[in-house]
Amino acid sequence: MKVPDKWWSYPAESESGRTIIVTGHDGLDSVIESGKYIYRLDVSWQYDALSDGMPTDEDAEMMEKVTDSLTEELKRDKAVVMTGIYTGDGRRDWVFYTKNLRIFSALFNRALESLPQLPLLIEASEDAAWEEYRDMREATYVPDEE
Repeated sequence: MKVPDKWWSYPAESESGRTIIVTGHDGLDSVIESGKYIYRLDVSWQYDALSDGMPTDEDAEMMEKVTDSLTEELKRDKAVVMTGIYTGDGRRDWVFYTKNLRIFSALFNRALESLPQLPLLIEASEDAAWEEYRDMREATYVPDEE
């Protein structure tokens, strides 16, 4: 199953009124419809925010390294798909859906093994209906203007 590398970004608002940049993965209909990706994983990094809620340049650079490493690893194994990235209000979240939690764990650790230890919290839940993704898409989707 080919997963397109199409994303959208949207400036949403957190519960505290600060801006959160939402980056969503587009073109996932075939992944959702397969019914195989039933587990959602939320990987969170609480950071010391600037006055606008965004990360420092140093933290933002490390977050991009994490994203890039995960993206590269995900290209090799189709058992996991990154669906969203949220940044703002002192927190970065990466959201994934997977077929298998053990595969996610191995892939995640392999992707980040060359990076320093990071303050990440990982939570897993069943979300076979893709509720988190559907809610995020409904609230923030910006169609590609091709």
